[in-house]
Amino acid sequence: MEIVLANLTHLEALAALFDGYRVFYQQPSDRQGAQQFLQARLEKGDSTILVAVVEGQLAGFTQLYPSFSSVSMKPIWILNDLFVAEAYRGRGIAKQLMTATENFAQETGAIRIGLSTQVTNTSAQALYEARGYVRDTEFYHYSLSL
Repeated sequence: MEIVLANLTHLEALAALFDGYRVFYQQPSDRQGAQQFLQARLEKGDSTILVAVVEGQLAGFTQLYPSFSSVSMKPIWILNDLFVAEAYRGRGIAKQLMTATENFAQETGAIRIGLSTQVTNTSAQALYEARGYVRDTEFYHYSLSL
């Protein structure tokens, strides 16, 4: 297995994975919409996507969005998406994607990685906590649906 930065040559297979990710979060399947969304991210360079490749097939991905800490005046990365296809689960791919993501963040001078997950996604919570991620107890996070 290898983990590489995604590019447009990965688009079709990545869109299938991304569609599976969205379905996991109870969204309707929309492969064409997934492909258009990812193509825009890759062409605009406004996210970084790392893909796990197993025997020539995409097995999983992480998607990071850049942000900044005004207080420290340093970059941070938002780990918005982590997904491993069901057929590849249990092989340590999520851990390897997390390692590659953390290495990428360090290499780009980020001071931290932020992420969130559903309160019911206990397997993701266990992975993050095992890697040293700490649930925030100092700040409330708010969002406004538009």
